[in-house]
Amino acid sequence: MDWGMRNRMSQLIKEDGRCFFLPIDHGYFQGPTRCLEQPGKTIEPLLPYCDALFVTRGVLRAAVDPVGSKPIILRVSGGTSVVGRDLADEELTTSIEEIIRLNAAAVGVSIFVGTEFERQTLKNLSDMVNLCEDYGIPVMAVTAVGKEMEAKQEPRYLALASRIAAELGARVVKTYWCKDFDKVVYGCPVPVVMAGGPKCETELEVFEFVHDGICNGAIGVNLGRNVWQNECPVGMARGLDLVIHGNAKPREAFQLFCDIKADTKKGKKKAGKK
Repeated sequence: MDWGMRNRMSQLIKEDGRCFFLPIDHGYFQGPTRCLEQPGKTIEPLLPYCDALFVTRGVLRAAVDPVGSKPIILRVSGGTSVVGRDLADEELTTSIEEIIRLNAAAVGVSIFVGTEFERQTLKNLSDMVNLCEDYGIPVMAVTAVGKEMEAKQEPRYLALASRIAAELGARVVKTYWCKDFDKVVYGCPVPVVMAGGPKCETELEVFEFVHDGICNGAIGVNLGRNVWQNECPVGMARGLDLVIHGNAKPREAFQLFCDIKADTKKGKKKAGKK
């Protein structure tokens, strides 16, 4: 691995070998998203606790302060929406010149293994790897599954998609957490980052699946909605940071969340009395 690639990877993955990526790229296919209508305001209190932002070029320019920014993972695939025929029908959306101009630490490309557009999206990944390797920019493959996520959120499928992404040159693979997650990580020769898992009813469940994934080989998470759609997003961010970088147990992270949530409510009550 040459100097540039190592340098960028070190920005994303900290000295402890772990990472906490905060995605705010949801608008590229679903438009204004609850709690992300004004992304700049949403991320401001969360930036101290994440290691990198996963974002599109438009929101990066419009809503992320370039001074003292966290490392940027630039979303470079898209072209579909939730009202279109198929979310998997993606193309590459961003040139290598733009990636360099925006000083991205890495880029992210979705692949849709097992769909009608499997070959197209795998070719997107390959093409982006070919471009970025020349400039020492890591590519993160996102094993997206579109509207069929629940049916495909099981280790055999996720292991297949993750291994293919690694074979095509991805330096990092983002995939969904599932039961027996070690089977996914075991067959993937590059670092694996968790996206969301099953629908969680409580914050403790989020901390539990993140902890399980790390114990089974993941290097960290790429979690957005479980953080900024929570009524106490700072509590979630700090709790995740404690699990990922502090080796905390889920209940320790949950207790921290509860304490922060209680303090936040007290602060709002005091502010309301003034």
